[in-house]
Amino acid sequence: MKPIHQVDAHSPLSVEPRFHESSHILNSFAGDWTSIGPRNKMIEARIGDYSYTMDDVTINYAEVGKFTSIASHVCINPVDHPMDRVTQHHMTYRRAAYGFAGTDDDEIFDWRRGNRVTIGHDVWIGHGAIVMKGVHIGTGAVVGSGAVVTKDVEPYTIVVGVTAKPIKSRFTKEISDRLLEIAWWDWPRDWLEERFHELNDVNSFIKKYG
Repeated sequence: MKPIHQVDAHSPLSVEPRFHESSHILNSFAGDWTSIGPRNKMIEARIGDYSYTMDDVTINYAEVGKFTSIASHVCINPVDHPMDRVTQHHMTYRRAAYGFAGTDDDEIFDWRRGNRVTIGHDVWIGHGAIVMKGVHIGTGAVVGSGAVVTKDVEPYTIVVGVTAKPIKSRFTKEISDRLLEIAWWDWPRDWLEERFHELNDVNSFIKKYG
């Protein structure tokens, strides 16, 4: 994983992670062939090889696998406010900005870090979806547009709605299990180039590699 560097947004993708100049990235890392879209906000996130985000995406304290597609206006791990205090306002923990103390309240930020979201490989998260704190989304899953995900999602499962519920699986359990065993997302670049045309037919792919 590499620190994310700004490069020309119109250039082809490469092993150098690419992010749009309008995005705000803090203490985050990305793998090879990654792309971060316009007006993204990322705090302490890690993005796997070939994954990408579209515009206006927020990712806080999260691990995202390889080959994951994140549509516009998705929010991953919206941060909580401390509801047990007299006030929920962030002046009690971003206190330095308001002149109440010389430093911020690190306890709150450590609390947020402890509720990381983990997203597997080859996941598709649709437009405007929200993935809540601590959730794990399995490899190959699909999160429908506008869904609010509050519970873990099994691999290769499609979830939709508020709150998100599973509606079907992408494949049979046998095929899903075989894909997880093959773990094609971990193949080196030369294997992907050699076998790229085979990724369009799951049945023949399973027969050959499963």
